[in-house]
Amino acid sequence: MTAQIIKTIIDVIISKELNLERLVGAGGMPSCHSATVCALATSSGLIYGLGSFAFAISCVFAVVVMYDARGVRRETGNQAVLLNRMMDYIKATEPVQWKIQFNQEKLKELVGHTPLQVVVGALLGIGMAFALYSIL
Repeated sequence: MTAQIIKTIIDVIISKELNLERLVGAGGMPSCHSATVCALATSSGLIYGLGSFAFAISCVFAVVVMYDARGVRRETGNQAVLLNRMMDYIKATEPVQWKIQFNQEKLKELVGHTPLQVVVGALLGIGMAFALYSIL
């Protein structure tokens, strides 16, 4: 939740307008995916110990999720950018063909994360886990 709120605040600062979709949407700084799985792994390590099965499984899960957020999902966003540009071109140059063959809404472009967004999300998740562990 903290990552999504930070992401929304950063988006407001950059775009100068409030986009409530950022509260639940994927992509952007910091990575909520990374924050969540790193908080889970850190909490497992703190509660069950670094040699526990729960910690091992949550670490593997964290690596897979962060790899996916940075790799596959990022590439999906890059492809969406290109496809949206192609659709805009077709719509502008062949409006009749566009309406007959495509008539497609724009694809969501912000679905993945840069390596920096993944790292910042991971650090946020680890920090939040330590903070909550020390309070509770």
